[in-house]
Amino acid sequence: MLARVVENVYWLARYLERAENTARLVNVNTNLVLDLPAGFAPGWLLLVDISGGREVFDALDGRADEASSERRIVRFLIAETQNPGSIVASLRLARENARTLREVLPSEASELLNEFFDEFTRDLANGLNKRTRFEFLKHTVLSLQTLAGLLDGTMNRNDAYTFLQLGRNLERADMTSRIVDVRSAQLLPADTPELRPFDTVQWMSVLKSLSGYQMYRLRMRSRVRRADVMQFLLRDDQFPRACGFCFDAIRRALTPLPRTGEVLEMIDGARGFLAEAPLEELDQAGLHVLIDRLQLRIQAIHDGIARSYFPSRDGANGTLLVTRAREKAQSQTQRGRYSL
Repeated sequence: MLARVVENVYWLARYLERAENTARLVNVNTNLVLDLPAGFAPGWLLLVDISGGREVFDALDGRADEASSERRIVRFLIAETQNPGSIVASLRLARENARTLREVLPSEASELLNEFFDEFTRDLANGLNKRTRFEFLKHTVLSLQTLAGLLDGTMNRNDAYTFLQLGRNLERADMTSRIVDVRSAQLLPADTPELRPFDTVQWMSVLKSLSGYQMYRLRMRSRVRRADVMQFLLRDDQFPRACGFCFDAIRRALTPLPRTGEVLEMIDGARGFLAEAPLEELDQAGLHVLIDRLQLRIQAIHDGIARSYFPSRDGANGTLLVTRAREKAQSQTQRGRYSL
């Protein structure tokens, strides 16, 4: 299969997963706003920083500050066409990739993606309305999960499917770590003892944002505790959105491919890094540093996959290397808001 074909499949999977998880990220904050007592609302500007879109947001909206309105930030994350990491931009890029893959993807999947994109853009105002936002984003997540299920249930288990799995699981590990980072970035100030009773509420919200609350209770068989939630979301090998599970899935997908040695070493390194992390001892700042280092390892895994399997920018001699120059050139298109 042509390298450019599997690259497009890889990015299709990443865009779809990115759109779904951006919806989840916004709902993390939405849930916290609903669950916390009056007078204690987490900031919204933090979501722009976590998504890596601060520079773009500042350019579009003027110098951002904590007074930046919730509506402006939600619009930026959901509907801003000039933000390459917004949900609408991710869906548009996914659809563009799907158009080049008509001979690879089931026709039903392309039709479903087109129908959902039309529905999403038609009802976009509901995503910006505070009263209807939660249900709109919930429907977005369910629609994208339906599309993922259709792809899983109808695609041949060939190279295209392998790279679909690589893109989906790498993006999923990336975004799960970012959602955990919402908490480490102190959505609730650490110096407010009156909010300590609501610490469990925050971690329950994080689990629910990943559809993981029931699976956490089933797996951990304990009440919601900070260290246990981090163990579950970062290390677990059974929950599909846990970073550990995603790394294992990437490893399995790579098994039948050639030239896997470099990437497999990176995956084993990321797994070992999480296994050795002292989760029980980490304070807020320590958890934030841990996530930053994990992000660098996720970036390295992407770089390794790109070097091994994707074509160079000019495709000279059919080489399968992605140069650093090309990586930089793709930062506002293929890689969107992330430095991956």
